[in-house]
Amino acid sequence: MEDFDFLEKDAYYFDSACQTLRPKPVINALNDYYLNYNSCGERVKYAWGKKVDEKVEETRESILDLLKLKSRHYFVSFTLNTTYGINLLLNQLDLPIEKVITSDIEHNSVFLPTITYSQKHNIERVILQREDDGTLPIKNYNFNKSLVVVNAMSNIDGRLLTNIKEIVKQVKKQGGFIIIDAAQAMGSNYELLQKIPADAIVSSAHKMYGASLGIMVINKDLMKYYKPSFIGGGTVSEVKNDSFSTLDGDHLHSVLEPGLQGWGEIIALNEAIKWLKKHKKQSKTLEYGKEIFDFLKEQKDVTVINNNASSVISFYHHNLDAHLIAEALSNEGIMVRSGYFCCHYYLKETKKLPHLVRISIGLHNTRKDIDKLKEILERIFN
Repeated sequence: MEDFDFLEKDAYYFDSACQTLRPKPVINALNDYYLNYNSCGERVKYAWGKKVDEKVEETRESILDLLKLKSRHYFVSFTLNTTYGINLLLNQLDLPIEKVITSDIEHNSVFLPTITYSQKHNIERVILQREDDGTLPIKNYNFNKSLVVVNAMSNIDGRLLTNIKEIVKQVKKQGGFIIIDAAQAMGSNYELLQKIPADAIVSSAHKMYGASLGIMVINKDLMKYYKPSFIGGGTVSEVKNDSFSTLDGDHLHSVLEPGLQGWGEIIALNEAIKWLKKHKKQSKTLEYGKEIFDFLKEQKDVTVINNNASSVISFYHHNLDAHLIAEALSNEGIMVRSGYFCCHYYLKETKKLPHLVRISIGLHNTRKDIDKLKEILERIFN
């Protein structure tokens, strides 16, 4: 693809579940900021700063538009990544709850903060089992006075939380709160998240073809439970001897953005969203994913973790160590991930699985990439 023609000829990248490659329009937008108007935003009266403010606001609007959410109900704040965003929220929300609920296939960015949250507040923590199709069984569950934190798409096998609308509706109806980890879903299945009235949706720009950046989309009503503990410049309207007042109204997003922000990265994200919306229409990631899934299912001594084909596929070989397979692939210019992918509880503790190899396909991948991957894997297996 032309937007990735800067890649080396024999480089085959299959780790988009970690971070996607950045197309040239995104890189150009970032370079444009640093070369032509590299300045602070917020409370700046000179021309460069005003341009930063204008473009950052465009990015906030683009995110809400992508999710089909209204600015009268939601605002967008930026942070380091999804992990940081979830921790930032959990450590500053004083919610009227008696339990925190998560699922068994969560990334450590969800699984671990829900442990520390339950311990800090001395409340019950519940782990619900996701079905093989990705759904979360909720029919006979009461979410009253509960906080639910779950992913919309697994980074292990790409399974989707297909009943997300029903979950959010039931949680809210029964008096609970819900935070969605959308890190994996935003770059490949953002349609699943559209018009979802969650309390917060947290994701990462670097998994949706943007620069390294965290995104928090937050329901304004949630902020009535906000108790600041991570705070600093740019978050306050008044400061007294031993007290302060945080910003509100049109500047509510600033409360969760203490200190200097990654203005260039935020601006480049808007280009990433434009690029993603355009190129996703011609995406072959699922087609390629099914081809790799079917190929692996046919291989001797290979167990595929996925129940269904996806753009994210994990497997192990009964006689070959996953890390050695990854290294052998690397020697041929092929980049995959090996290990437990920050899902130790589900893969190691619950399923008792060995280290896995993960292949994750992005919009940059081509027919040549898929053929090369299959060729080298077949050589390694045989």
